Amino acid sequence: MELWRGVGVALITLFDADRRLDLDGTAAHAARLVDAGVQGVLVAGTTGEADALTDEERLALVRAVREAVPNVHVMAGATGAWAGQAAERVRALTGTGADSVLVAPPRRSKDIKPYFTAVAEAAGDLPVLAYHFPGVAGGDVPVGDLAALPIAGLKDSTGDPERLINTLESWDGQTYVGASTMPLLARALGARGAILAVGNAVPELGIRAWEGDAAAQREIIKAHLRAKSSFPDGIKGLTAERFGTALHARMG
Repeated sequence: MELWRGVGVALITLFDADRRLDLDGTAAHAARLVDAGVQGVLVAGTTGEADALTDEERLALVRAVREAVPNVHVMAGATGAWAGQAAERVRALTGTGADSVLVAPPRRSKDIKPYFTAVAEAAGDLPVLAYHFPGVAGGDVPVGDLAALPIAGLKDSTGDPERLINTLESWDGQTYVGASTMPLLARALGARGAILAVGNAVPELGIRAWEGDAAAQREIIKAHLRAKSSFPDGIKGLTAERFGTALHARMG
């Protein structure tokens, strides 16, 4: 089953001055980005400060974004420190309207297959995407393990072109990149899409880069370099400059 193709956004989570969750603001921002042309929205991922959200807030966010963007693919982050926690989070998300879940394996895990088996069982018919961004979000998803995992897709945020080509050559699952350096190359190599944090501020650049515009690829890398100065202040600052969204964060 094909999930989606094109450019998606790793959505920021907005908070008020007291660091309370701004559901309406976050959902409205997602709708703004969809109006700009993004085809997928990742809620409660790394960019969305998932580690600073309660499980109840995660569910409320996914429901709010789903209602705001009914016609694009909504992914929900559900990583857990161990298999039981991840499975519980995934099970809860099955009733939110999410189209898929994104899950990173635990750090320092020697065998990720039991973890993803538990996640897939909890997900039922909901597709599971593995998340590879070791050192930032969980542990390693080895290319050699992909065929044995009960997953529909992979988000690889490392920006490693050698790993990307090895993945595409050896595995027939749906591969998405998460690094802003990669959209133009990733499409040329055969990836299904890109899920970009910097898309919160410059969604049109990611779309144009994906479509083969080298100048847009250059500009989105420049935007990424500005945003990466600090997390999450960098991406929230860049987004606020463009759209007037709140700067408040729980992390950083």
